[in-house]
Amino acid sequence: MRRTRVLIVLTLVLAGLATWWMYHRSLSEAYTRLADNATVAETALGPVAFATGGDDGLPMLVIHGAGGGHDQGRLLAQAFAPKGYRWIAPSRFGYPGTPMPDDGSTMAQADAFAALLDTLNLETVTILAMSGGVPPALQFAHRYPERTRALILISLAPYAPLTAEEQALPVPLWLYDALFSSDFPIWALVRLSPQRIAPMFDVRDDLRAQIKAPEAAFVDAMIQAFVPVIPRRQGLANEGAAIDPVATLNPASLRAPMLVIHARDDRITPFSTAAFTVREVREAEFFALDTGGHLLLGHHEKVRQRIAAFLHALSESALTDVDTASAVP
Repeated sequence: MRRTRVLIVLTLVLAGLATWWMYHRSLSEAYTRLADNATVAETALGPVAFATGGDDGLPMLVIHGAGGGHDQGRLLAQAFAPKGYRWIAPSRFGYPGTPMPDDGSTMAQADAFAALLDTLNLETVTILAMSGGVPPALQFAHRYPERTRALILISLAPYAPLTAEEQALPVPLWLYDALFSSDFPIWALVRLSPQRIAPMFDVRDDLRAQIKAPEAAFVDAMIQAFVPVIPRRQGLANEGAAIDPVATLNPASLRAPMLVIHARDDRITPFSTAAFTVREVREAEFFALDTGGHLLLGHHEKVRQRIAAFLHALSESALTDVDTASAVP
């Protein structure tokens, strides 16, 4: 019996040491990958980390949601940005590579985007924003209308004057706090049981059953991108800035062409936010989906086509305006 107990204890100790070794090696690789896949721009308002890619063409600013960073922005760009655009995906305040300043408001975030564009010598951009990235995107369009070519807003998070009353988290708040307390809980779940993290992205069994390989890979990459979590904690804690009354924004004041995309069965961000935005912005185009959840699963190809058609129509309209203006004596 004593020998058996010793063997059990020894086995547990060895298993623990092996797990701890794998954790540290995996985490080190994750931090290295996070740093290697981004550039840090020293802007007039401080450092801003960003990833970039796509084609040689018009610039598109891709703004990530809660829990993201430039790595999540990269995934969003690869999933939804049409061909012919060079995308730039910055980390918002408190996310990987971009420190949290004293003022973390959505207005300050918009100013940081403008400072990044200045550093990159970009005058105007099309903006593609998802979820928690929508409020600062709206602020950018409000504060810098001359620099906003168009807005593409996906799965909109609430913003002032709206509140988060209709927003129901898919998992209890205490579980979020526990998972984001350190890198280990998320790492362990991602490695051992990633399907348990899926509800945090509104990935349900009924949706997962109908998606194809590219969307399944997108979901897996979104889950993997949660590691490491420590560089995202300050950003997550700052998401409430979107519904701060100081940041109240009247979307009717916006002049940029706008495409709003939202699924009615989204269990993370309320459909009513999208409906409110479209109602206030009279000329906004609305692509409402009955299903798909927060990540629009099962509809990525249709969404890409809709975004491409929206931007193509804008380009055609701009060419028509130029031709008309040149014809005036």
